[in-house]
Amino acid sequence: MFISSVTGVANTMPINEIPTNSIDTAVVKQVENRKSPKEIESILSTEQYVREYFKDIPIMIAIARCESTFRQLDHDGDIHRGRANSADVGVMQINEFYHLKTSEKKDYDIHTIEGNTAYARELYKKEGTKPWTASKPCWGKYEAKSLALALNAK
Repeated sequence: MFISSVTGVANTMPINEIPTNSIDTAVVKQVENRKSPKEIESILSTEQYVREYFKDIPIMIAIARCESTFRQLDHDGDIHRGRANSADVGVMQINEFYHLKTSEKKDYDIHTIEGNTAYARELYKKEGTKPWTASKPCWGKYEAKSLALALNAK
């Protein structure tokens, strides 16, 4: 078990394999233990959105899982913020201090799931996984496995 330095959340979920076409049962079990039915529904619909949006970049699904446990909003409807750094917002934990002005110039509202994921996609295209290195102990195993599979396929 480890604590994400970005979200401050303990993560005990295995990251070895992340199914891309079904709801992650580990996430369901984790949220069922401490969330209301409405919160569970919100998390699951956010997870579905993230899985569909990043189906071409599976590592981003793993990053969302590690960064926010697929949460865009908290139970009170406010934007989900990081525990270690409250400037980290949304499902992809985009940092407002470093990225808010740029995201606004590009017409992305990082406080919505659409803007948060779209801006994260742009970050990934420019910098790869570097913006999320703080949570790499969580998603890094998946990244290594994906790379090994890609190299074996060639």
